[in-house]
Amino acid sequence: MCTEKTFIMIKPDGIQRGLLGEIISRFEKKGLKFIALKMIHIDKKLAEMHYAEHRGKTFYKGLIEFITSGPVVAGVLKGENAIKIVRKLVGATSPDNAEPGTIRGDFTINTGCNIIHASDSSDTANREIDLFFQKNEIFTYNLALEQWLGSK
Repeated sequence: MCTEKTFIMIKPDGIQRGLLGEIISRFEKKGLKFIALKMIHIDKKLAEMHYAEHRGKTFYKGLIEFITSGPVVAGVLKGENAIKIVRKLVGATSPDNAEPGTIRGDFTINTGCNIIHASDSSDTANREIDLFFQKNEIFTYNLALEQWLGSK
């Protein structure tokens, strides 16, 4: 088993639609642990750094405008195989491909406004965590499950 960290961001449409609690609870119910969480308003510079790999694509300008249009909630999750599990809970980027039961499958109808972002790899997660969080904003603590497993 691989304990790892990953980054998620609940986008402006997720906040505006009142889905914050529902989304956070899905990760917690799965057994993942939030080790960092904050609401911020992303400025253009941070948005451009976050979406640097999309620079030059046709949707880039709209992506930057959307992500800076309102507050987001950024978070760091930790757990066994966290990246793969989070991506599965989030669902496919396109609502046409997102399975029912996933966050996007249950709540999105538009690819451009798809509620949530989740890191797709360890390298991406580390880069995104470093963009959005300082070291002193990431916490260490044990969940009851971890304490029980640690005693075995």
